[in-house]
Amino acid sequence: MRRDDRDDPFDEFFEEIERMMNEMMGSNAQFHFEHNSGGDTSQQGSSVHFDVHEEEDTVRIVADLPGVTKEDIDLKCDGTTLHLDANGQQRTYRERIDLPVAVDEHSASATYNNGILEVTFESADDSTSIDL
Repeated sequence: MRRDDRDDPFDEFFEEIERMMNEMMGSNAQFHFEHNSGGDTSQQGSSVHFDVHEEEDTVRIVADLPGVTKEDIDLKCDGTTLHLDANGQQRTYRERIDLPVAVDEHSASATYNNGILEVTFESADDSTSIDL
């Protein structure tokens, strides 16, 4: 009999960890935790573990991307979603991260050090002044 992954006994446990981390980090933080419950040891299509931090005028995403080099990472942003693709020799990551607020995608800055990617955006202006 094949095990149904929707009946993962740890789903509630991980949801509770997410809830507690979000509560502990405050209302402006979004903690995301994924686990591989299927016992798959393949590194293809690995899940990205990331945190999204909304600060006063900035949005910061911190992601764990072990097993890839800086040159393997491709980032794109449309102002509301960060598209992260990384194709290393041992691992492949594909993630779409919905941002908590609209950002100015041209303000992006990113660093990658020891498997940790950090991307920072300035929040987009809510409105534009119109001169008469």
